[in-house]
Amino acid sequence: MKATIEGVRIAGVRAVVPRQRHSFVEEPGIFTPEEARKLHAGIGVYERRILPRPYCASDMCRAAAEGLLEQLGWEPSSVDVLIFVSQDVDYVLPVTAAVLQRHLGLPTSAACFDVTLGCSGFVYGVWMAARLLAGTAKRALVLCGDNSTRWLHPEDKATLPLFGDAGSATALEIDLGASPIHVSLGTDGGGAKHIFVKAGGKRDCLIPTDPPRSEAEMTRLYRDARLHLNGAEVFTFTLRAVPGLLKEAMADAGVTVGDLDYVVPHQANKMMLDHIRKKIGADPAKYIIDMEKYGNTSSASVPLALCSRLGTELEGGAKKLLLAGFGVGWSWGTILTDIGPIPSPTVVDLPEDYPVMEV
Repeated sequence: MKATIEGVRIAGVRAVVPRQRHSFVEEPGIFTPEEARKLHAGIGVYERRILPRPYCASDMCRAAAEGLLEQLGWEPSSVDVLIFVSQDVDYVLPVTAAVLQRHLGLPTSAACFDVTLGCSGFVYGVWMAARLLAGTAKRALVLCGDNSTRWLHPEDKATLPLFGDAGSATALEIDLGASPIHVSLGTDGGGAKHIFVKAGGKRDCLIPTDPPRSEAEMTRLYRDARLHLNGAEVFTFTLRAVPGLLKEAMADAGVTVGDLDYVVPHQANKMMLDHIRKKIGADPAKYIIDMEKYGNTSSASVPLALCSRLGTELEGGAKKLLLAGFGVGWSWGTILTDIGPIPSPTVVDLPEDYPVMEV
């Protein structure tokens, strides 16, 4: 699906990460020191941020939203749409966006809902928010964040060194002079089983049963409630689909890779991202790989990279950006638009005594 959205601009971006760091290079744990060094060279992750309990992804997103509203000088009452994009909702019911609405002080007239997408979630969230800004709706917040480290099995060498936790807030508003936002989206459920948490939903439920489950069944559920990642299939899908997706997005917008100021892909894996960059012919200086300190942060990875690497540039003036998300689902999407000048996108640590959000 393709769309061009007129009269809406991205007004600001902010990211929040946990204070707690962990590096398998410094503390190899289940890896040998040599294995840890090779992993760092291949996937590009030196350390990740890990969110401690009882915090959730929503807490990081709420902190990002509060900071962004202050940075923009927006009153919470002026926000008409709130979209919480995460695979880590606080509760089965209600939607986390409803809890966020109350804690952020948004008006009861605001439309607030959750979207349970991962790697492509930022693109989908921005697209939905931009589409909803019409009539009386003038401003929107898209909160993207995941707490992926809690899905990981403590002995899974494929996922432990890769994933980190982060939250973000992106603000959009009506601006009739804004440059167009070109969007392309797609889905192929044939890849659903390759990035998969099998247990936890209603299909394979974790709710205790009567009579109680057997020990063998509990062992299976413990395993199946963790993230399964088929790295070979993910790599094959990415190299097959993503370079063409990016080239098509540029063609649809009538630009070449040389016209772009920056390409910001989902921060999946350094080796994969290097392959994509070469296939589209992007200048390494204009192609953002920012996994060293944060790892793969799922739905937050694109806004986190914007804040981590392009704060000064986006504060200084308009930049033509190609943003891309791809992965779990399979699901993918691109945004090609100008962003800036905006208040400097910033990454901040979650405050030490930040209050946990409760219903």
